[in-house]
Amino acid sequence: MISTAVRWLLLICFIILTIGGNVLVCLAVGLSRRLWRIANCFVVSLAVTDLLLGLLVMPLSATVELRSGKWPLGGALCNIYISLDVLLCAASILTLMAISVDRYLAISAPLSYSRRVTPLRVTLAMIAIWALSLAVSFVPIHLGWNTVDYRVQHLDWGIGDEDKEGRYCQFEWNNNYVLIYTFGSFYLPLLLMCGMYLRIFRVAREQVRRIRAATPSFARSASTAAIAREHKATATLAAVLGAFVICWFPYFTFFTCMGIKEKTNPPNTLHSVVLWLGYFNSALNPILYPAFNRDFRRAYAELLRCRGPSHRKLQLTRVSNKLRHKS
Repeated sequence: MISTAVRWLLLICFIILTIGGNVLVCLAVGLSRRLWRIANCFVVSLAVTDLLLGLLVMPLSATVELRSGKWPLGGALCNIYISLDVLLCAASILTLMAISVDRYLAISAPLSYSRRVTPLRVTLAMIAIWALSLAVSFVPIHLGWNTVDYRVQHLDWGIGDEDKEGRYCQFEWNNNYVLIYTFGSFYLPLLLMCGMYLRIFRVAREQVRRIRAATPSFARSASTAAIAREHKATATLAAVLGAFVICWFPYFTFFTCMGIKEKTNPPNTLHSVVLWLGYFNSALNPILYPAFNRDFRRAYAELLRCRGPSHRKLQLTRVSNKLRHKS
């Protein structure tokens, strides 16, 4: 009883941290003018993905975890739950890819960045990300591409059938589809993103070298300010990518190995560890933004102190009135 209560408490705190942190990210970008940049649209999209994971998927995963892998809601809802899990993971990966492309354009061609990255193109990119994520999550599971006999999994389940042997609500990766899926949805995007960020840091280092060589010391601060700001944003998002790799790489590696086997294994301790390590990434991202970005730290501080733009305007008005009275 005590161990179960402790697990419940930890999982509930973890879910609340995930939801609260990502709500804070959305509010920070929406209310702080310093964060009103088109690139932060992708940051908000990533936060919304993590928020939906905390609201729709994590509570069900926690319930299954505490019921020893048993699913009480029937086969149809199990497939929807699995599809949502895959959907949000795919959306995170594709959003991180979009972020890496955005950072490359901002660093390699800053003068043409505003012409290339327009609000319309960013909107279309986010629509494409979510549409593709829906396609790779709901379609294969509901057409049976992931099972040995290519039948839709769990369709013969009814509500309350969880006590029957071998019935576990999990993604059945038991044929060659698992190799295509994991390579196309995780390993290939991961290689592309790592290559993109490697290229970004090389370009950034070359830019700094050229500026120092061509700009006099007395004029150097003004010319490097904008580039330094872009480099800090890139470092922040590279940290987010690194955290994503650390959290999700064990998950995909584990399930790739399990998918090659002929039989679906019941959930075990290792399964729970790699799954919740992946979920931990959704709670970690809101912590990484202020850790590497001063503007996010200021926005967080203003939100947590309940001080918005109107409060700052009121303070400026009071200061100006005092100055007038003194004069």
